[in-house]
Amino acid sequence: MRRAAVALAAGAMAVSLAACGSAKESGDNADSTGSAKKGDDIKVGLLLPENATARYEKFDRPLIQKKVKELTNGKGEVVYANAKQDASTQNQQVDTMVTNKVDVLIVDAVDSKAIAGSVKKAKDAGIPVVAYDRLAEGPIDAYTSFDNETVGKTQGEALLKALGDKAKDGQIVMMNGSSTDPNAAQFKKGAHSVLDGKVKIGREYDTKEWKPENANSNMEGAISALGKDKIVGVYSANDGMAGGIITALKAAGIADIPVTGQDAELAGVQRIVTGEQYMSVYKPYPQEADVAAEMAVALAQGKSLDSIAKDKVDSPTTKAIPSVLVPVVSLTKDNIKDTVIKDGIYTVNEICAGKYKAACDKIGLK
Repeated sequence: MRRAAVALAAGAMAVSLAACGSAKESGDNADSTGSAKKGDDIKVGLLLPENATARYEKFDRPLIQKKVKELTNGKGEVVYANAKQDASTQNQQVDTMVTNKVDVLIVDAVDSKAIAGSVKKAKDAGIPVVAYDRLAEGPIDAYTSFDNETVGKTQGEALLKALGDKAKDGQIVMMNGSSTDPNAAQFKKGAHSVLDGKVKIGREYDTKEWKPENANSNMEGAISALGKDKIVGVYSANDGMAGGIITALKAAGIADIPVTGQDAELAGVQRIVTGEQYMSVYKPYPQEADVAAEMAVALAQGKSLDSIAKDKVDSPTTKAIPSVLVPVVSLTKDNIKDTVIKDGIYTVNEICAGKYKAACDKIGLK
């Protein structure tokens, strides 16, 4: 597995993304600005999709709030709401933000299609919208995320490496994310591009709402259908689901098979340390959050995005959205120090607390 150190220079690591979907309506986003030029006294609406995944409350929210303050000399305000995985709630939250006349919106959509009408409502009210982490539909003004197909490829490559010769004989289970999340489809596509033809996929699931309990239930079904001696590995699209999957594997007496993940959640990193989970995908949240804040402040102040967003992506509804895509890193027990610890995401003491100390000592994580 490659070792990598992550440089968090906002915008410098942007990579291009091929256009996805067919354009049903065109939008001239390249010159989008706020309805009027403003100073530092701006109001940024921040809508995140759920709070079951640790990253949103631990990283995304505070990082965006900090960067907005920094960019506005302490005068900018972030108005926050979390939809708790409910698309209707998120649409109502957009309505509230519009009513309260925020100057710009950062939206991480629960459902990329269901949010389109609310995005248009904000746009009609003169409020530009930054799609964060997931490419929402509707007249989006800017977008930042990670290269999601590369995430899936990274997971698939790691799984094949861990399987070695076992890939020829056994079967894997694929536990994809929610069908309402466009990122999940891209992760799946990337993973299939690597796994197809190299290993037999015994069962595959799109996991409702990304919930660990749903992944657990799906995994139990896969074990029952395939037989516990036939499964040699599991593709899990994120760490939360990996936790539910590993619980099901343990209950069935299945051990020592590789399970992938994503998000480098603390629990996921700790499972990597103990060997229960093989890898995760570390996504440098500070860079993604900084870019989102930079885009939002620029749009609210009526400034061009040209110096921030060097690339363009197409959504199913809007063409040429100014975008910044951040590279990712395959995280295994070999590069924990070079990634999440080096970047200040976790300390050694946090990872190696309590029952994890012995496992940390064993891999030299001190």
